Amino acid sequence: MLGNNYLLDTNIVIEILSGNVKIAEKIKELAGFSLCTTVLGELYVGVYRVSNKIRHEKTLLDFLGYCEVILTDTLTSQKFGEISALLYKKGKPIPSNDIWIASIAIQHNLILVTRDNHFKEVDGLKMERW
Repeated sequence: MLGNNYLLDTNIVIEILSGNVKIAEKIKELAGFSLCTTVLGELYVGVYRVSNKIRHEKTLLDFLGYCEVILTDTLTSQKFGEISALLYKKGKPIPSNDIWIASIAIQHNLILVTRDNHFKEVDGLKMERW
């Protein structure tokens, strides 16, 4: 079991790393938080797209020292397939990376912290919009 109840979406981490004081204060109130490897991958895309890669990667690595990174496994893949199929049947597709993120949150019974409304389409997902 994880030592916290929150999984951060990419857009929330970007806000924190960009200096959003309001979100940083909310994060400080939590007992702990997690990222999943999908979010970490999306953050590294940002690192490699900017001109000052070294500074941005150092900022990201410093941030990673404060959180737990959750890996994808067979159960995550099964949940991904289930969610993808249900969204397809509902005619409400969302980006694949976001289905991976939702799968991790559901699998580990975490609250997803995000700014994306489309996560509301995922049945059984607990989320907070910051």
